[in-house]
Amino acid sequence: MSPAATTVGPVRVATWNVNSVKQRVPRLLPWLDERRPDVVCLQELKLSDDAFSDLVGADLASRGYAAAAHGEARWNGVAILSKVGLADVQKGLPGAPGFPDPEARAISATCNDIRVTAVYVPNGRAPDSDHYRYKLDWLAALERAVRAGPDTAIVCGDMNIAPTDADVFDPAAYVGQTHVTAPERQALASLQAAGLHDVVRERWPEQRIFSYWDYRAGMFHQDLGMRIDLVLATAPVAGRVRAAWIDRQARKGTGPSDHAPVIVDLDDAPDGDIGPVVPPPSAAAKKPGTTRLPQAR
Repeated sequence: MSPAATTVGPVRVATWNVNSVKQRVPRLLPWLDERRPDVVCLQELKLSDDAFSDLVGADLASRGYAAAAHGEARWNGVAILSKVGLADVQKGLPGAPGFPDPEARAISATCNDIRVTAVYVPNGRAPDSDHYRYKLDWLAALERAVRAGPDTAIVCGDMNIAPTDADVFDPAAYVGQTHVTAPERQALASLQAAGLHDVVRERWPEQRIFSYWDYRAGMFHQDLGMRIDLVLATAPVAGRVRAAWIDRQARKGTGPSDHAPVIVDLDDAPDGDIGPVVPPPSAAAKKPGTTRLPQAR
């Protein structure tokens, strides 16, 4: 990695898989007003760049955000919104594979003193499938990009991997599923070994923390989730973290995404160190082996 940039003032960074910007506008704009993040990484835009700009460009600008998007008309898509500068935008990953063509799954920009990369890692679909192998190859390209990048960096987004068994509601329920297999977890561990810290887990090592809950079967209300939305930061950034939490409030109510935003405060915590999950779930942990995934029923 190249030398770090000079550290500057406090920043709130957030990442959120919105699962369609068009569907989520009534949730996204009020959330920006409430949480007031300085930098936001979005995933699953499901819009072309022009359509994204036409839909929310004026609303974002009125709130002080510059925006860079890398989208597709129906699927995928990532964006970075920033109130603290948006320079040297790069769409995609150098050398990343496609399926079969390159997909809109990564975008990078320099926001103030930090190189920010928003990612939407391929799902993998089924272990040992062509899409699963594509996922591993794509993660290898992301790792190469991180290793070639600056020391002051954040990589965040929907990783589509639960780092450990502690990041799913019941490891037994996920046997035979993607997101938890050894090759996926090894690929994520190798990415972190490039110098990235999982800042939420490091701040809350013993806590039950999820960021995604399936829409089906009342999974959210029972707190049957998984933690697959991560903020990974290099040491110079991780050392600035004052709060790191999941905004579970944004998953409640009418018309939510199936993911909740992850929020990280650098240098100052305007809401205090209120994590790890806000508000905390009311459902107690289920006894292992008592719940099956909706797709396995």
